[in-house]
Amino acid sequence: MSKEVNYKSNPLHGLGLKTLVTELVDHYGFEILDAYLNINCFKTRATIESSVKFLKKTEWAREKVELFYLYKFKNLPKVSSEQFSTPPRDRIIPEGQVPGEPAELSLEDAEKHREIIAKKTADHRTNKPRTSRPRSRTAPSKRSERASSNTSTEGGNDPWAKWRNK
Repeated sequence: MSKEVNYKSNPLHGLGLKTLVTELVDHYGFEILDAYLNINCFKTRATIESSVKFLKKTEWAREKVELFYLYKFKNLPKVSSEQFSTPPRDRIIPEGQVPGEPAELSLEDAEKHREIIAKKTADHRTNKPRTSRPRSRTAPSKRSERASSNTSTEGGNDPWAKWRNK
């Protein structure tokens, strides 16, 4: 398949950000978008223009909205593991998969969704191996050892006395 054909198989191809946000807001409203996406541009003084302005500047938020558009609004099946790390606009939708009806979303479902995400995040944090060993609170740090050696060698309480006398 050529690259041109791949882009034409993506529902985001040729779709502007303003049109995308307008479709989402018209169908779901700012309250549902805020509940599901947890992006402040859909909560505080939410307008389509301000949301588009923020999303143009913020790549992670734009990708989050585009993913929501593809998999909730267009109701496409979950992405394959090969394309999981590619941005939504570069994903290839396999032949035969057509967008469906928008998912029916509610604020109650959004609360359940947030709880699931919070649980997954907590599980991920507890299972994540530590890369560095935490410093013991009982052992003095090297900085405090240097400070105490400076004060003891200079005979005062001022750790900067050595440099001031020069």
